[in-house]
Amino acid sequence: MTAQLLAKAAYAGRAAPTRTERSIEYDAFARVTRLLKSALSPEAPFSALAQALHDNRTLWIALASDVADPANLLLPALRARIFYLAEFTLAQSSKVLAGHGGVQALVDVNIAVMRGLRPEEDRT
Repeated sequence: MTAQLLAKAAYAGRAAPTRTERSIEYDAFARVTRLLKSALSPEAPFSALAQALHDNRTLWIALASDVADPANLLLPALRARIFYLAEFTLAQSSKVLAGHGGVQALVDVNIAVMRGLRPEEDRT
């Protein structure tokens, strides 16, 4: 191998792994779910809870907008279930902020969605 090829190999950027839409969605759910879980801690300030709820709502609003689009290719029944979960998430978030609901239900919904987003080989 020539010095030029060695230098090129040493300084060339590594190829980033290919990201699928599912993996991007999974990562978004994982991030907001971590925030929600950390907000469950008794030491967590209310501002952390409010930010976690906001981020979770933002994610679910984006999903609801996506499945409400007539051009969305998901099956209508699945689109309806996702839209329902978005409505539930928004309502539950309001209850949590008002002190009348728990965050765990939101975490559970997100984890269930994350399980569905995992690649088939990772599901056991």
